[in-house]
Amino acid sequence: MAAVYDNKVLSRFELEVEGGVAFANYRRAPGIIVITHTETPRKLRGRGIASALVKGALALIRTEGLKVVAGCGFVADYLDKHPEEADRMA
Repeated sequence: MAAVYDNKVLSRFELEVEGGVAFANYRRAPGIIVITHTETPRKLRGRGIASALVKGALALIRTEGLKVVAGCGFVADYLDKHPEEADRMA
């Protein structure tokens, strides 16, 4: 699987898989990134791709020293299931 990419032009994290792109839209504010929506192409759903996307996005956010706000249900659920990421939450 490819690495998660921060597409700053479109304000979204992207993960390319088998010709499709899963993405997580975000908006930036001072010191934080609010992930507002995640989407996985229908043909790729149910394979853990959205989780890989969020994990990669959180790693990129960590490298920037920023905190994250879960502005969508999927990210909120992911953070609930991964307490090791609690230090990234704003």
